[in-house]
Amino acid sequence: MARPESLTLFLSMLPFSELRGGLPFALSQGLSPLKAYLISVAGNILPVFPLLLLLRRLFIFLGRYKAAEKILNWTMKRAQKRENLVRRYGFVGLILLVAIPLPVTGAWTGVLVSFLLSLEIKYSFVGICIGVCLAGGIVLSASLGFMKVIRIFS
Repeated sequence: MARPESLTLFLSMLPFSELRGGLPFALSQGLSPLKAYLISVAGNILPVFPLLLLLRRLFIFLGRYKAAEKILNWTMKRAQKRENLVRRYGFVGLILLVAIPLPVTGAWTGVLVSFLLSLEIKYSFVGICIGVCLAGGIVLSASLGFMKVIRIFS
């Protein structure tokens, strides 16, 4: 059976859950808030640099296949909707895009927007990492508050 730490890391790496799913999961499994935060943030950041480096090649490769091309186009259209925040506010906009824990925001979207805008990898990576750390703090605070409310009513 997988340990909660491993599952937290894995959930935090996935594009549909990121740390917004991994961190509450970790807390629900009894991990300390600090440990849950650190593992979730690490898991969310882990795929960022390889994605920034390899995304162009991945798009070229997957673009050869009709089914993959449809998924890529859908994904890019979703990311393009978030692009204006980064165009308008630059580096701070990228941080905000990643930090605000709403649907279709986060590290994976930050990578896609960085790719769309041809931002330098070193600045994108730093901005995304800062955003992930801030998102972790927001999700941790919200999760702990929610857990306290549940304890009151149970």
